[in-house]
Amino acid sequence: MGSIDLEFHDISSEVKGAMCHGRLKLTDLHIVFKNSKTGKVDQLSVSDVELANWLKLVGEWGIRLFLKNGLLYRFIGFKDAEKEKITKFFRTAYKLDVHDKELSLKGWNWGTAKFLGSVLNFEVNNVTAFEIPLNNVSQCTTGKNEVTLEFHQNDDAPVSLLEMRYHIPSSELAGDDPVEAFHAQVMKQASVISVSGDAIAIFREIHILTPRGRYDIKIFPTFFQLHGKTFDYKVPMSTVIRLFLLPHKDHRQHFLVISLDPPIKQGQTRYHYLVLLFNQDEDISMELPFTEEEIKTKYDGKITKELSGPTYEVLGKIMKVLVNRKITTPGSFVGHSGTAAISCSYKAAAGYIYPLDRGFIYIHKPPIHIRFEEISCVNFARGGGTNRSFDFEIELKNGVVNTFSNIEKEEYGKLYDFINAKKLRVKNRGKTDANVTAEDFGDSDEEGNDAYLARVKREGEEKDVSDEDESEDEDFKPPAGDTSEVDDEYDSNVQTTESETGSDGEKKEKKPKKEKKVKYKKSKSDHESSKKKKRKEKDKNKPKRPPTAYMLWFNDSREQIKSDNPGISFTDIAKKGGELWKKLSSKEKEVWENKANAAKEEYQKAMKEYIALGSSFAGEKSEKTKKSKSKLSVSPSKAGTGTQYKSKEFIEDDDSSSDSDADKKEKKSTKSSIKKEAQSNTESSESDIDSNESEKDKKVHEAKSTKKELYNENKKSNKKKKDESESSEEEEEGDDTDDDKSRRGKRKKDETSSDEDRKPNIKKKREESSEEEEEDSAGSTSATDDDD
Repeated sequence: MGSIDLEFHDISSEVKGAMCHGRLKLTDLHIVFKNSKTGKVDQLSVSDVELANWLKLVGEWGIRLFLKNGLLYRFIGFKDAEKEKITKFFRTAYKLDVHDKELSLKGWNWGTAKFLGSVLNFEVNNVTAFEIPLNNVSQCTTGKNEVTLEFHQNDDAPVSLLEMRYHIPSSELAGDDPVEAFHAQVMKQASVISVSGDAIAIFREIHILTPRGRYDIKIFPTFFQLHGKTFDYKVPMSTVIRLFLLPHKDHRQHFLVISLDPPIKQGQTRYHYLVLLFNQDEDISMELPFTEEEIKTKYDGKITKELSGPTYEVLGKIMKVLVNRKITTPGSFVGHSGTAAISCSYKAAAGYIYPLDRGFIYIHKPPIHIRFEEISCVNFARGGGTNRSFDFEIELKNGVVNTFSNIEKEEYGKLYDFINAKKLRVKNRGKTDANVTAEDFGDSDEEGNDAYLARVKREGEEKDVSDEDESEDEDFKPPAGDTSEVDDEYDSNVQTTESETGSDGEKKEKKPKKEKKVKYKKSKSDHESSKKKKRKEKDKNKPKRPPTAYMLWFNDSREQIKSDNPGISFTDIAKKGGELWKKLSSKEKEVWENKANAAKEEYQKAMKEYIALGSSFAGEKSEKTKKSKSKLSVSPSKAGTGTQYKSKEFIEDDDSSSDSDADKKEKKSTKSSIKKEAQSNTESSESDIDSNESEKDKKVHEAKSTKKELYNENKKSNKKKKDESESSEEEEEGDDTDDDKSRRGKRKKDETSSDEDRKPNIKKKREESSEEEEEDSAGSTSATDDDD
């Protein structure tokens, strides 16, 4: 019977100076390490392991495996308890003893350099100080007594070792130069890419999408070269992780995708994938420069000397043999178009996503490969731009979400079946693992078939809606005939009209809000009062609404929540209370529900009594409003009219009466008293107006009399002057001749005619002066009215 396999998580492997996390599995035949980031699997055969040692590190242990071909592997992250288990497993399964390897801690920089396979070991006093895998060396140069080693850079390493120099003293013995000997040993095992010898195969003018351009591909045993018009790339075969051969959606082209780790670099740009595009009709035939013995011994007969067929197949076969990796092709998935390609968009670029047996790959800008083991969940979402497409979201375990949008709705059914077959978790299934059908992405233009809304409703029904603190109290039903008062309390936009209640106490229908209101001109006082915002006063005598079962429980257990959760904020207390209320059993909730029902019954009784007795607040309010209305209605009448002016507030309909006869009588009595007060006020105001008018008339009469007296005095003085002039003329007549008499006679006629012409002018002037006096008197009366 074989031993039980051992598997360890959170183990790191040293790759070019960087520690790569992954899982290590020890079986009877193999030692397997899987990189959690790239998914690359390194499988070591137990028969190839020559030596195993333990390395003591800070707080943990590492194991060092030295293979027979000279390669070195180091795995770090084992605990003290796991050391004995692994040692026993190596002894029983692999027949190897694992001993602790001693390391030099002196810190000296001189010692002895030893080459053990592909490892350069630097020892101080025969104890290892450090060791360097020579396959990390990219270049080796020599000087007079010096050798310089340059290393491959690793972007994942926090600190990269670029260069190391060894000083080699000259040897006194005649023979080979020690510097050249050191350089030769390094170059045997170093991964120095140098174009030496002939290429195995050459492919001309191959269309490459990333990096974009047309390149000549030259394949060598340890690397392949991309030769373009502007850039050249040399890619080691050891950096190739995966190979993908994917059919294009148009059935006329194929993609060959090469995954690289570490990626090739161009400035600050990194290319993790090489995407090659081939036409299906392109064929090629070639003969490989291998002998039959090399094909059998070196390549195990996996390739033939002569190859022919489509270009993508020939290149794929050669890469598969040299890299020793499988070519991944789409599995059994076939989309709506008849191929494995699904048209979609990633960010702003259009491309294709391919469901594979162990993951998804998106081509091509940028190429993305997602393994199933990296996926936390997937989600189907309605597309933002149109109803005829949907989005496919893939959420990874590290929190990154990749969204592939604008997928045709016809692809939904087959893609969903594929995800179910691979047992991936769908995020938007809700609490129950109910299957989402293709109706979720149906045509929403059809009436009554909004699948998205139906799904939202279905999810909403599954949620727990038992929170009484957030929901309204549906059991509360106000008594009939009191809906307006309830609205007054809870509706901030309530509008009560006179037609809501009738004289017989029956409730009438409310008028719609859009009904036109009767417009009338407002007086100055009304206009000023309407500008002031009136605050709504509450009726103190009205019963308060009873608390719900949740609020009774929450008020009782608030202090307990604070004590159980010290330092909890005010808002978090309510959240915590809601969570605890949900966890209560039905029996525990029943106690508080009974208390709430009892409080509700008491509230309903109190409301009935309140309605029967009538609101004292409402009566006080009505009296206040009536008094204010009476003040507004008593406005002074205009001078000379003798009629009373009533404001609009007194014009009321029969519907404004209260529901009971007692209220009618009270209102009638109040109306009559208000009318009497108004009449008395108007009479007193009219008497004041008459007294003011009599005083004004006296003043006007006195002014007129003084004017008349002045006019008469002037008239008398004018007559006296005329008489004196006439007497003087008569005395002169006796001395005058006939001619003089005739002249005098003409002059008298002219004077009489002028007097007669003056008389109508004087009359007109008198009339105009009388009219001006009347206007002045009217203006004075109006001024006195304003003063009053």
